[in-house]
Amino acid sequence: MNDLNKLRIDRELAGLQPARRSRLRYLLPAGVIIIAAVYFSSVGVPAFLRPALKVETGNVVTAWPAQGLTLFNATGYVVPQTRSDIASKATGRLEILYVEEGSKVQKDQIIAQLENRDVIATMDRMQANVDAARAAVDEAVARRQEAHARVDEAEAELRDAELARKRVEDLIKKKFITPEVHDTAIARYDKAVAGLASAKAGVTAAESSVTAAAAQLNAAAASLREAQVNVEYTYIRAPFDGVILTKQADIGDVVAPFATSAQSKGSVVSMADLSTLQVEADINESNLTLIRVGQPCEIQLDALPGVRLRGEVHMIVPTVDRTKATVLAKLRFVDKDERILPDMSAQVAFLSRPLVPEDQAPRTALPPAAVVTDGKQSFAYRVEGNVVHKVGIVTQDKIGDLIVISEGLQSGDKVVLNPPPQLRDGMQVNVQSK
Repeated sequence: MNDLNKLRIDRELAGLQPARRSRLRYLLPAGVIIIAAVYFSSVGVPAFLRPALKVETGNVVTAWPAQGLTLFNATGYVVPQTRSDIASKATGRLEILYVEEGSKVQKDQIIAQLENRDVIATMDRMQANVDAARAAVDEAVARRQEAHARVDEAEAELRDAELARKRVEDLIKKKFITPEVHDTAIARYDKAVAGLASAKAGVTAAESSVTAAAAQLNAAAASLREAQVNVEYTYIRAPFDGVILTKQADIGDVVAPFATSAQSKGSVVSMADLSTLQVEADINESNLTLIRVGQPCEIQLDALPGVRLRGEVHMIVPTVDRTKATVLAKLRFVDKDERILPDMSAQVAFLSRPLVPEDQAPRTALPPAAVVTDGKQSFAYRVEGNVVHKVGIVTQDKIGDLIVISEGLQSGDKVVLNPPPQLRDGMQVNVQSK
């Protein structure tokens, strides 16, 4: 019976217990909140409990002083002003190719050779004809000299016969000699006159022989030169100092001038003088008043990032492309670089004045919206991941719309733009890249 009484529910206590539990349920959280509020008011809200600020970021970049001197920009390509597709004037099969792409050649250097045994044989025959004609000339000259010697002999004989005639004429008048002696002297004189005339005729004939032989020699020499030219046509030579760019024919191909068939090649190689490389850029008509011959510019090649080369306007072609409303400007390189190759794409900045040495050094710069000034101290908020760090910086001059800094940040760093007043060092942020 007593055990059953222990199991009886006390109605009075049962009515009080739920109310006590309800009060405890509300008092405990309120106490926790009050204690947390007092603690956070003294030490601040922990970073993990703060809501992340939404910030906009920009980049620290490498800026060049030329950007502040740029009047306008244009694009173009590197073009050699001396370029040629080398072909042969003769038709034949390519037998030897002495060069390949990238080979440096000098003017008149043999680049390739066609089969030429037939034209060499013709040249040898013409050389033999020249030798024979030269021998004939020498023989004719010798006969002419012999004829001149006979003339001299005939003249001497004539002088002697004339003296003898005069003597016998004096003697015949005095009747010291017989008429037969007189007649003999007269006959001798007449014979000497005839002999001189004959010798002179021989000289004339010898002169004609020399002239004919010389003409034959000239004809043979002309034929030889023609044969030599035909042989020379089989040697393909470089027309100027330069570099081989491309190869259009291989050994065994038939090379022919003005080739139109698929079986023959018109040119063997393409070459260019790389010392004549210039940038050809299209300039909008609206910018024509801003450029002049000799104007400084800065050239940046897409193939050589980070390399900026000085240049100047070499020529403004006096022709407008009506379809694009542009004028072609040719820009020569002031700074040379062996890595520059034909057909490279280029970005050109036309400058208001020439660059001095200090203008050619890159600078570290950032957007003005990232700079915060507190008295004399300037700083910026660098973003690493989703956390910002306050970094002191030293500002200098401006390049365009950017502020140059000398220390504190590096190119490539990400910084907060227009930092909100509540931003603090070490805060987490929600980055929204610009």
